[in-house]
Amino acid sequence: MAPGEGRSGAGGRAPGGCRDRVRRTGGAHRVPGRRAASARLVPPSRHGGTPDRGRTVNSSTASFTPAPPTPGPDGYTARLLADWRATGRPATLGDHLRHREALRRTTDARGSLVDAVEAAGLTGRGGAGFPTARKMRSVAAGRGRPVVVVNAMESEPASRKDQFLIAVAPHLVLDGAVLAAVQVGADTVHVCLPRTRTAQQRRLGNAVEERRSARLDPVRIRLHALPHGYVSSESTSLVRWLDGGPARPRGNPPHSHERGVARRPTLVHNAETLAHLALIARHGPDWFRRAGTPDEPGTMMITVSGAVTAPGVGEVPLGIPLDTALGRAGDTTEPVRALLVGGFAGTWLPAEDLHTPLTRRDLAPLGAAPGAGVLIALPRSACGLLETARILAFLGAQSARQCGPCRYGLPAVAEDFAALAAGQSHPELLSRLRRRTGLLPDRGACRHPDGAARLAASALSAFADDVDRHLARGACPAAHRPPRIPVPPATAPDTWR
Repeated sequence: MAPGEGRSGAGGRAPGGCRDRVRRTGGAHRVPGRRAASARLVPPSRHGGTPDRGRTVNSSTASFTPAPPTPGPDGYTARLLADWRATGRPATLGDHLRHREALRRTTDARGSLVDAVEAAGLTGRGGAGFPTARKMRSVAAGRGRPVVVVNAMESEPASRKDQFLIAVAPHLVLDGAVLAAVQVGADTVHVCLPRTRTAQQRRLGNAVEERRSARLDPVRIRLHALPHGYVSSESTSLVRWLDGGPARPRGNPPHSHERGVARRPTLVHNAETLAHLALIARHGPDWFRRAGTPDEPGTMMITVSGAVTAPGVGEVPLGIPLDTALGRAGDTTEPVRALLVGGFAGTWLPAEDLHTPLTRRDLAPLGAAPGAGVLIALPRSACGLLETARILAFLGAQSARQCGPCRYGLPAVAEDFAALAAGQSHPELLSRLRRRTGLLPDRGACRHPDGAARLAASALSAFADDVDRHLARGACPAAHRPPRIPVPPATAPDTWR
């Protein structure tokens, strides 16, 4: 992946189905590093996701062009990050306006862009992968004046893609939000950010003020700083908070696109999704489909971390093999034993599955999904059970505690998994853990317990040999080493309001 792109936003294996497997060597997989500069990741600075200026490309000879981006020497195409690649600096409004001419025409005909988005096959990039045009049509056809909400919360601890996108291309995200508002008939765009990321608030606030001073947008844009909890980024949490309540999920139905903010039809889209929408408005659906697969076109942003030499954020075409995407983050520091796909509520895949294409269709038979584009490479020297236990403890602490599965089931699963990771021998431990994990999905007020169950079930499958070893002989030596995956403290959010 390219210079200046920033560092780090599924279930048990489905039975049946044939697929090719690569040969395993000691339960690990060596991923070749990608050497081309146009395909490399670069970590950000510590200041709100803004890139480290010491690692950016030379901007003295760079220039903007209104033409669609073209592939680099290794076939990699920058789209969302094309302006950043061209200059090596965050885009100002002046920079951005050089690309804006094609966007102005799309604000005239209501509904025309929805047709283009449908033809492009754009789906949500926040995790669920719902067809974007279908959601827009539902909101436009609803009763009452629609509302548009930009979900820039990115509460997944292992994801940094939305933070980086807002840091370097805020006007592209705002373009998409304004265009979506015009297309569905909304008069207001609400942008939801975590109140803990003050640098991100300033960056986006400055961008909104630039647009307001230039009188660019026909709709109002309002910024909101929300409490930063793991489940506070769920779409109904945003709606509930904007209505004056706590930033906790509410049950569905009704869905937000049917009845959301102030009981009005509400279009909630992830920041990356809206940036893609803006590019479709500029270049059209045929251009969008040049990347990706026929069933799942386009690119997506990923955050790669773990056992790689250059962890970071980048943009890849859908359908790229997982090991190739991992290679965009440089060489592996040691053989990779497993890959966590989708984030903390994602799926562990063993090394033998690393040639699987990054699409929902190809990952589904493995019980996985692209999610928010998180890829965490677990090295052979780490204990997957220990890492999973730490993540489950965090997920349990971050639950909204509004339903039985979150209040009782998830903490019980986390406790059992911690005992397994510690090598505690109990005749009923494994059967009880499997039973409890199986009871969590489809019973909660939101999908939070489902994600935790997915993670736990996939770990029991991917690390089956370790499970047997821990139960028979106690914790493995790797379980006594320092953990390898950064996990926030397992504490409840300070506030929901």
